Amino acid sequence: MKRGLFFVVSLVMVALLLSPSAWAANEIKLGFNIPLTGDNPDVGASSKNAAEMYLNENSTIDVGGKTYTLKFIYEDNEYKPESAVKINTKLITEEGVLGIIGPQSSSQAVPAGEVANNMATPMISPWSTNPNTTLDRPYVFRGCFLDPFQGPVAANFATDELGAKKAAVIYDIAADYPKGLAENFKDAFEKLHGAGSVVAFESFTTGDKDFSAQMTNIVMSKADVLFIPQYYSEVPLIIRSAKEMGWTKHILGADAWGGGDLMGLCGDDCKGYYFSTHYAAAGAKGATKAFIDAYSAKYGKTPDDVAALTWDVIGLMVQAIKDTGGLSGDLKADRTKVKDALASIKDFPGITGGMTFTPDGDPKKCAVIVQINDAGEFAFHKSVCPK
Repeated sequence: MKRGLFFVVSLVMVALLLSPSAWAANEIKLGFNIPLTGDNPDVGASSKNAAEMYLNENSTIDVGGKTYTLKFIYEDNEYKPESAVKINTKLITEEGVLGIIGPQSSSQAVPAGEVANNMATPMISPWSTNPNTTLDRPYVFRGCFLDPFQGPVAANFATDELGAKKAAVIYDIAADYPKGLAENFKDAFEKLHGAGSVVAFESFTTGDKDFSAQMTNIVMSKADVLFIPQYYSEVPLIIRSAKEMGWTKHILGADAWGGGDLMGLCGDDCKGYYFSTHYAAAGAKGATKAFIDAYSAKYGKTPDDVAALTWDVIGLMVQAIKDTGGLSGDLKADRTKVKDALASIKDFPGITGGMTFTPDGDPKKCAVIVQINDAGEFAFHKSVCPK
Protein backbone atom coordinates (compact mmCIF):
# COMPACT_ATOMS: atom_id res chain seq x y z
CA MET A 1 0.00 0.00 0.00
CA LYS A 2 2.82 2.38 0.94
CA ARG A 3 4.66 1.49 -2.26
CA GLY A 4 1.54 2.22 -4.29
CA LEU A 5 1.07 5.56 -2.56
CA PHE A 6 4.72 6.45 -3.17
CA PHE A 7 4.26 5.63 -6.88
CA VAL A 8 1.19 7.89 -7.15
CA VAL A 9 2.93 10.75 -5.35
CA SER A 10 5.93 10.34 -7.64
CA LEU A 11 3.70 10.63 -10.70
CA VAL A 12 2.08 13.77 -9.31
CA MET A 13 5.49 15.33 -8.64
CA VAL A 14 6.66 14.56 -12.18
CA ALA A 15 3.46 16.05 -13.59
CA LEU A 16 3.95 19.20 -11.56
CA LEU A 17 7.51 19.52 -12.75
CA LEU A 18 6.40 19.21 -16.36
CA SER A 19 3.35 21.42 -16.02
CA PRO A 20 3.47 24.91 -17.58
CA SER A 21 2.02 26.24 -14.32
CA ALA A 22 5.50 25.89 -12.86
CA TRP A 23 8.53 27.10 -14.79
CA ALA A 24 12.32 26.94 -14.80
CA ALA A 25 13.66 28.79 -11.78
CA ASN A 26 16.10 30.96 -13.73
CA GLU A 27 14.42 31.25 -17.16
CA ILE A 28 11.73 33.53 -18.58
CA LYS A 29 10.10 32.36 -21.80
CA LEU A 30 8.34 34.71 -24.23
CA GLY A 31 6.44 33.38 -27.23
CA PHE A 32 6.37 34.89 -30.72
CA ASN A 33 3.27 34.22 -32.83
CA ILE A 34 4.50 35.39 -36.26
CA PRO A 35 4.10 34.58 -40.00
CA LEU A 36 7.34 33.00 -41.18
CA THR A 37 5.57 31.49 -44.22
CA GLY A 38 2.35 32.29 -46.06
CA ASP A 39 1.31 35.48 -47.82
CA ASN A 40 3.48 37.94 -45.85
CA PRO A 41 6.64 36.14 -44.68
CA ASP A 42 8.61 39.39 -44.57
CA VAL A 43 6.48 40.39 -41.58
CA GLY A 44 7.58 37.33 -39.63
CA ALA A 45 11.19 37.71 -40.75
CA SER A 46 11.28 41.31 -39.54
CA SER A 47 9.78 40.28 -36.21
CA LYS A 48 12.29 37.50 -35.70
CA ASN A 49 15.22 39.68 -36.79
CA ALA A 50 14.34 42.35 -34.24
CA ALA A 51 13.80 39.73 -31.54
CA GLU A 52 17.13 38.02 -32.19
CA MET A 53 18.93 41.35 -32.12
CA TYR A 54 17.23 42.23 -28.83
CA LEU A 55 18.14 38.84 -27.35
CA ASN A 56 21.76 39.17 -28.41
CA GLU A 57 21.96 42.48 -26.56
CA ASN A 58 19.80 41.47 -23.58
CA SER A 59 20.20 37.78 -22.84
CA THR A 60 19.37 38.18 -19.17
CA ILE A 61 16.93 40.24 -17.12
CA ASP A 62 17.00 41.25 -13.44
CA VAL A 63 13.64 41.04 -11.65
CA GLY A 64 13.34 41.81 -7.97
CA GLY A 65 17.04 41.23 -7.37
CA LYS A 66 17.11 37.89 -9.23
CA THR A 67 18.73 37.28 -12.64
CA TYR A 68 16.81 35.31 -15.27
CA THR A 69 17.81 34.10 -18.73
CA LEU A 70 15.49 35.24 -21.52
CA LYS A 71 14.31 32.57 -23.95
CA PHE A 72 12.31 33.40 -27.09
CA ILE A 73 10.12 30.74 -28.70
CA TYR A 74 9.18 31.39 -32.35
CA GLU A 75 6.09 29.81 -33.89
CA ASP A 76 4.94 30.20 -37.51
CA ASN A 77 1.26 31.16 -37.84
CA GLU A 78 1.49 30.90 -41.66
CA TYR A 79 -0.46 34.18 -41.87
CA LYS A 80 -3.62 32.22 -41.06
CA PRO A 81 -6.13 33.06 -38.28
CA GLU A 82 -6.69 29.42 -37.35
CA SER A 83 -2.95 28.81 -37.06
CA ALA A 84 -2.51 31.90 -34.89
CA VAL A 85 -5.19 30.59 -32.52
CA LYS A 86 -3.53 27.17 -32.29
CA ILE A 87 -0.12 28.73 -31.66
CA ASN A 88 -1.34 30.91 -28.80
CA THR A 89 -2.94 27.85 -27.23
CA LYS A 90 0.30 25.90 -27.61
CA LEU A 91 2.50 28.69 -26.26
CA ILE A 92 0.28 29.09 -23.21
CA THR A 93 -0.58 25.48 -22.36
CA GLU A 94 2.48 23.56 -23.59
CA GLU A 95 5.41 25.96 -23.71
CA GLY A 96 4.52 27.81 -20.51
CA VAL A 97 5.43 31.28 -21.77
CA LEU A 98 5.11 34.25 -19.45
CA GLY A 99 3.87 36.48 -22.28
CA ILE A 100 3.31 36.58 -26.05
CA ILE A 101 4.56 38.97 -28.75
CA GLY A 102 2.29 39.08 -31.82
CA PRO A 103 0.50 38.25 -33.94
CA GLN A 104 1.30 41.20 -36.15
CA SER A 105 -1.59 41.46 -38.60
CA SER A 106 -5.12 42.12 -37.37
CA SER A 107 -6.59 39.08 -39.13
CA GLN A 108 -4.49 36.87 -36.85
CA ALA A 109 -4.22 39.15 -33.80
CA VAL A 110 -7.97 39.52 -33.26
CA PRO A 111 -8.75 35.78 -32.86
CA ALA A 112 -5.43 35.02 -31.15
CA GLY A 113 -6.09 37.83 -28.69
CA GLU A 114 -9.28 36.13 -27.59
CA VAL A 115 -7.29 33.03 -26.68
CA ALA A 116 -4.69 35.03 -24.75
CA ASN A 117 -7.33 36.91 -22.82
CA ASN A 118 -9.41 33.82 -22.03
CA MET A 119 -6.28 32.05 -20.78
CA ALA A 120 -5.16 35.09 -18.76
CA THR A 121 -1.81 35.50 -20.55
CA PRO A 122 -0.43 38.94 -21.48
CA MET A 123 -0.09 39.48 -25.22
CA ILE A 124 1.19 42.51 -27.13
CA SER A 125 0.61 42.87 -30.86
CA PRO A 126 3.21 45.20 -32.34
CA TRP A 127 1.35 46.02 -35.58
CA SER A 128 -2.37 45.23 -35.32
CA THR A 129 -4.34 48.48 -35.72
CA ASN A 130 -7.87 47.00 -35.67
CA PRO A 131 -9.75 48.11 -32.50
CA ASN A 132 -11.13 44.60 -31.86
CA THR A 133 -7.64 43.30 -31.03
CA THR A 134 -7.76 44.81 -27.53
CA LEU A 135 -11.47 45.56 -27.12
CA ASP A 136 -12.73 44.25 -23.74
CA ARG A 137 -9.53 42.20 -23.36
CA PRO A 138 -7.52 43.34 -20.33
CA TYR A 139 -4.68 40.89 -21.07
CA VAL A 140 -4.17 42.15 -24.65
CA PHE A 141 -2.15 45.23 -25.62
CA ARG A 142 -0.67 46.73 -28.78
CA GLY A 143 2.34 48.84 -29.70
CA CYS A 144 0.75 50.92 -32.47
CA PHE A 145 -1.99 53.46 -33.07
CA LEU A 146 -5.52 52.38 -34.04
CA ASP A 147 -7.36 52.61 -37.34
CA PRO A 148 -10.04 54.98 -35.96
CA PHE A 149 -7.10 57.39 -35.53
CA GLN A 150 -5.25 56.46 -38.74
CA GLY A 151 -8.34 56.79 -40.94
CA PRO A 152 -8.91 60.48 -40.11
CA VAL A 153 -5.15 61.13 -40.40
CA ALA A 154 -5.26 59.89 -43.99
CA ALA A 155 -8.53 61.72 -44.77
CA ASN A 156 -7.20 65.01 -43.40
CA PHE A 157 -3.94 64.64 -45.30
CA ALA A 158 -5.78 63.89 -48.55
CA THR A 159 -7.86 67.01 -47.99
CA ASP A 160 -5.29 69.48 -46.66
CA GLU A 161 -2.18 68.55 -48.63
CA LEU A 162 -3.41 66.69 -51.70
CA GLY A 163 -6.37 69.00 -52.26
CA ALA A 164 -8.82 66.13 -52.63
CA LYS A 165 -12.55 66.79 -52.60
CA LYS A 166 -13.59 63.39 -53.90
CA ALA A 167 -11.99 60.09 -52.90
CA ALA A 168 -11.95 56.48 -54.06
CA VAL A 169 -11.06 53.45 -51.93
CA ILE A 170 -10.17 49.87 -52.83
CA TYR A 171 -9.88 47.26 -50.05
CA ASP A 172 -10.01 43.58 -49.18
CA ILE A 173 -13.46 42.96 -47.72
CA ALA A 174 -12.42 39.60 -46.25
CA ALA A 175 -9.60 40.91 -44.01
CA ASP A 176 -10.06 42.79 -40.72
CA TYR A 177 -7.36 45.41 -41.21
CA PRO A 178 -8.15 46.79 -44.68
CA LYS A 179 -11.90 46.55 -44.23
CA GLY A 180 -11.86 48.43 -40.93
CA LEU A 181 -9.43 51.09 -42.12
CA ALA A 182 -11.34 51.62 -45.38
CA GLU A 183 -14.50 52.27 -43.38
CA ASN A 184 -12.67 54.61 -40.96
CA PHE A 185 -11.26 56.61 -43.89
CA LYS A 186 -14.66 56.81 -45.62
CA ASP A 187 -16.39 58.05 -42.46
CA ALA A 188 -13.70 60.67 -41.82
CA PHE A 189 -13.56 61.88 -45.43
CA GLU A 190 -17.34 62.23 -45.68
CA LYS A 191 -17.42 64.21 -42.44
CA LEU A 192 -15.09 66.66 -44.12
CA HIS A 193 -16.75 66.80 -47.54
CA GLY A 194 -20.28 65.51 -47.09
CA ALA A 195 -22.10 62.27 -47.81
CA GLY A 196 -21.20 60.79 -51.16
CA SER A 197 -17.78 62.44 -51.41
CA VAL A 198 -16.24 58.96 -51.39
CA VAL A 199 -17.34 58.39 -54.95
CA ALA A 200 -16.02 54.84 -55.32
CA PHE A 201 -15.78 52.27 -52.53
CA GLU A 202 -14.55 49.15 -54.27
CA SER A 203 -13.85 45.80 -52.62
CA PHE A 204 -12.19 42.51 -53.52
CA THR A 205 -11.47 39.23 -51.75
CA THR A 206 -8.15 37.97 -50.39
CA GLY A 207 -6.12 36.36 -53.16
CA ASP A 208 -7.74 38.23 -56.05
CA LYS A 209 -5.32 39.28 -58.80
CA ASP A 210 -7.61 41.00 -61.31
CA PHE A 211 -8.73 44.50 -60.29
CA SER A 212 -9.77 45.76 -63.71
CA ALA A 213 -13.50 45.99 -62.90
CA GLN A 214 -12.85 47.94 -59.69
CA MET A 215 -10.35 50.22 -61.41
CA THR A 216 -12.74 50.95 -64.23
CA ASN A 217 -15.26 52.23 -61.67
CA ILE A 218 -12.60 54.18 -59.80
CA VAL A 219 -11.27 55.93 -62.91
CA MET A 220 -14.80 56.75 -64.07
CA SER A 221 -15.69 58.16 -60.62
CA LYS A 222 -13.35 61.13 -61.21
CA ALA A 223 -12.01 60.92 -57.68
CA ASP A 224 -9.05 63.13 -56.77
CA VAL A 225 -7.27 60.53 -54.65
CA LEU A 226 -7.21 56.74 -54.38
CA PHE A 227 -6.77 55.31 -50.87
CA ILE A 228 -5.29 51.78 -50.73
CA PRO A 229 -5.25 50.37 -47.15
CA GLN A 230 -3.58 47.07 -48.11
CA TYR A 231 -0.49 45.09 -47.14
CA TYR A 232 2.84 45.73 -48.86
CA SER A 233 2.62 42.47 -50.83
CA GLU A 234 -0.71 43.46 -52.42
CA VAL A 235 -0.05 47.14 -53.13
CA PRO A 236 2.17 46.78 -56.25
CA LEU A 237 -0.37 44.74 -58.20
CA ILE A 238 -3.19 47.16 -57.31
CA ILE A 239 -1.15 50.22 -58.27
CA ARG A 240 -0.07 48.69 -61.57
CA SER A 241 -3.69 47.84 -62.34
CA ALA A 242 -4.72 51.43 -61.56
CA LYS A 243 -2.09 52.85 -63.90
CA GLU A 244 -2.95 50.39 -66.65
CA MET A 245 -6.57 51.55 -66.43
CA GLY A 246 -5.53 55.19 -66.80
CA TRP A 247 -5.26 56.44 -63.22
CA THR A 248 -2.88 59.43 -63.06
CA LYS A 249 -3.93 61.16 -59.83
CA HIS A 250 -2.82 60.86 -56.20
CA ILE A 251 -2.53 57.50 -54.44
CA LEU A 252 -2.41 57.37 -50.65
CA GLY A 253 -1.51 54.39 -48.49
CA ALA A 254 -1.52 53.22 -44.87
CA ASP A 255 0.87 51.66 -42.38
CA ALA A 256 0.81 48.16 -43.89
CA TRP A 257 2.71 49.59 -46.85
CA GLY A 258 5.77 49.82 -44.61
CA GLY A 259 5.73 46.28 -43.24
CA GLY A 260 7.86 44.47 -45.81
CA ASP A 261 9.83 44.81 -49.04
CA LEU A 262 7.41 47.22 -50.73
CA MET A 263 10.02 48.84 -52.94
CA GLY A 264 11.54 45.54 -53.99
CA LEU A 265 8.10 44.54 -55.26
CA CYS A 266 6.83 47.91 -56.49
CA GLY A 267 9.90 49.84 -57.61
CA ASP A 268 9.33 53.07 -59.53
CA ASP A 269 5.56 52.55 -59.59
CA CYS A 270 5.33 53.54 -55.91
CA LYS A 271 7.74 56.48 -55.87
CA GLY A 272 6.25 59.84 -54.97
CA TYR A 273 3.29 58.44 -53.05
CA TYR A 274 2.54 59.09 -49.38
CA PHE A 275 1.39 56.75 -46.64
CA SER A 276 0.64 56.99 -42.93
CA THR A 277 2.86 54.86 -40.74
CA HIS A 278 4.63 54.43 -37.39
CA TYR A 279 8.12 55.82 -37.91
CA ALA A 280 10.39 57.18 -40.62
CA ALA A 281 13.78 55.55 -41.05
CA ALA A 282 15.23 58.24 -43.31
CA GLY A 283 16.58 61.09 -41.18
CA ALA A 284 16.03 59.33 -37.84
CA LYS A 285 17.98 60.49 -34.79
CA GLY A 286 18.97 59.35 -31.31
CA ALA A 287 17.92 55.88 -30.13
CA THR A 288 15.90 55.34 -33.32
CA LYS A 289 18.97 55.94 -35.49
CA ALA A 290 21.08 53.69 -33.25
CA PHE A 291 18.52 50.88 -33.72
CA ILE A 292 18.42 51.42 -37.48
CA ASP A 293 22.23 51.42 -37.76
CA ALA A 294 22.58 48.24 -35.66
CA TYR A 295 19.81 46.44 -37.56
CA SER A 296 21.20 47.50 -40.95
CA ALA A 297 24.69 46.33 -39.98
CA LYS A 298 23.38 42.95 -38.82
CA TYR A 299 20.88 42.21 -41.58
CA GLY A 300 21.99 44.36 -44.50
CA LYS A 301 18.75 46.29 -44.85
CA THR A 302 16.79 49.11 -43.23
CA PRO A 303 14.36 47.91 -40.55
CA ASP A 304 10.70 48.25 -41.53
CA ASP A 305 7.84 49.28 -39.26
CA VAL A 306 7.32 45.72 -38.05
CA ALA A 307 10.92 45.37 -36.91
CA ALA A 308 10.85 48.71 -35.09
CA LEU A 309 7.50 48.03 -33.42
CA THR A 310 8.57 44.51 -32.44
CA TRP A 311 11.67 45.97 -30.79
CA ASP A 312 9.47 48.38 -28.85
CA VAL A 313 6.94 45.81 -27.63
CA ILE A 314 9.66 43.44 -26.48
CA GLY A 315 10.99 46.38 -24.48
CA LEU A 316 7.50 47.01 -23.11
CA MET A 317 7.07 43.37 -22.06
CA VAL A 318 10.50 43.27 -20.43
CA GLN A 319 9.83 46.56 -18.64
CA ALA A 320 6.55 45.19 -17.30
CA ILE A 321 8.27 42.03 -16.05
CA LYS A 322 10.83 44.15 -14.23
CA ASP A 323 8.07 46.35 -12.82
CA THR A 324 6.43 43.37 -11.12
CA GLY A 325 9.15 43.68 -8.49
CA GLY A 326 9.62 39.92 -8.41
CA LEU A 327 8.22 36.66 -9.78
CA SER A 328 6.78 33.89 -7.62
CA GLY A 329 7.25 30.92 -9.97
CA ASP A 330 3.48 30.43 -10.09
CA LEU A 331 2.99 31.04 -13.81
CA LYS A 332 -0.69 31.92 -13.59
CA ALA A 333 -0.10 34.49 -10.86
CA ASP A 334 2.99 35.89 -12.57
CA ARG A 335 1.14 36.35 -15.87
CA THR A 336 -1.43 38.45 -14.05
CA LYS A 337 1.31 40.50 -12.39
CA VAL A 338 2.87 41.21 -15.79
CA LYS A 339 -0.52 42.21 -17.22
CA ASP A 340 -1.08 44.63 -14.34
CA ALA A 341 2.41 46.08 -14.78
CA LEU A 342 1.88 46.56 -18.52
CA ALA A 343 -1.33 48.47 -17.88
CA SER A 344 0.57 50.82 -15.56
CA ILE A 345 3.41 51.73 -17.93
CA LYS A 346 3.69 55.44 -18.65
CA ASP A 347 5.95 57.39 -21.02
CA PHE A 348 7.85 54.35 -22.31
CA PRO A 349 10.65 55.72 -24.55
CA GLY A 350 10.02 53.66 -27.67
CA ILE A 351 12.00 54.13 -30.87
CA THR A 352 8.65 54.53 -32.66
CA GLY A 353 7.56 57.16 -30.13
CA GLY A 354 6.73 57.47 -26.46
CA MET A 355 3.95 55.23 -25.16
CA THR A 356 1.47 55.34 -22.31
CA PHE A 357 -1.30 52.75 -22.32
CA THR A 358 -4.96 53.69 -22.14
CA PRO A 359 -7.27 51.50 -20.00
CA ASP A 360 -8.02 49.57 -23.21
CA GLY A 361 -4.39 48.52 -23.68
CA ASP A 362 -3.79 50.93 -26.56
CA PRO A 363 -0.86 53.35 -26.60
CA LYS A 364 -1.26 57.08 -26.97
CA LYS A 365 1.13 57.85 -29.82
CA CYS A 366 1.52 59.85 -33.00
CA ALA A 367 1.33 58.79 -36.63
CA VAL A 368 3.92 59.73 -39.23
CA ILE A 369 3.27 60.63 -42.86
CA VAL A 370 6.12 59.55 -45.12
CA GLN A 371 6.73 60.05 -48.81
CA ILE A 372 8.49 57.49 -50.96
CA ASN A 373 11.30 59.57 -52.47
CA ASP A 374 13.22 59.09 -55.72
CA ALA A 375 15.74 56.88 -53.92
CA GLY A 376 12.93 54.58 -52.78
CA GLU A 377 13.31 55.68 -49.15
CA PHE A 378 10.44 56.38 -46.78
CA ALA A 379 11.20 60.03 -46.05
CA PHE A 380 9.60 61.85 -43.12
CA HIS A 381 6.98 64.39 -44.20
CA LYS A 382 5.06 65.25 -41.03
CA SER A 383 3.93 63.94 -37.67
CA VAL A 384 0.27 63.85 -36.63
CA CYS A 385 -0.57 63.39 -32.94
CA PRO A 386 -3.84 62.67 -31.15
CA LYS A 387 -5.62 65.74 -29.79
